Amino acid sequence: MLPFLDFSNTKNMYLETQRLILRKFEATDVERMFLLDSNPEVMKYIGIPPLTDISESKKVIEMIQQQYLDNGIGRLAVIEKKSGLLIGWSGLKLLTQEINGYNNVYDLGYRFLPESWGKGYAMESAKASLDFGFNDLKADTIYAHAHSENEGSNHILKKLGFTQTGEFTEPDGICFWYELKHENYI
Repeated sequence: MLPFLDFSNTKNMYLETQRLILRKFEATDVERMFLLDSNPEVMKYIGIPPLTDISESKKVIEMIQQQYLDNGIGRLAVIEKKSGLLIGWSGLKLLTQEINGYNNVYDLGYRFLPESWGKGYAMESAKASLDFGFNDLKADTIYAHAHSENEGSNHILKKLGFTQTGEFTEPDGICFWYELKHENYI
């Protein structure tokens, strides 16, 4: 069960790290979002095929924007300060559909363009999101999941302090389920 939810501080959600800006998605992000979601390497462990039409990315952005309205929270566009470009997305969302027996819990996720891999951006953006979740949203536990073969994502989650507490089967394979309790957050 979720703690008391006060979404008043998510209205203008904006997180900033040393190298990144995490902000709400805008309609103008559609081209970079399509670049991300049409890339087979990015989509390899997602369980859906790469997008083939930019209108699909427009619908994804609209869906995320609706999550902001309905749930007060959703994934955020990640902008690299140095280039000013959207390089992926990261952040928390409220799971409103059951995954692995859980719903109405905060889920951490991230996805980045390959040229941004290996630079610590997933870790940096995830830490900012976890700080927000534990300190601003007062979450007791934050959850995450990753495909069992996605070594990079599983490594990052463990490095962040998440504990694998289960696994479940998706059409494309096994996913690991993770939990991070506030008191265990580094």
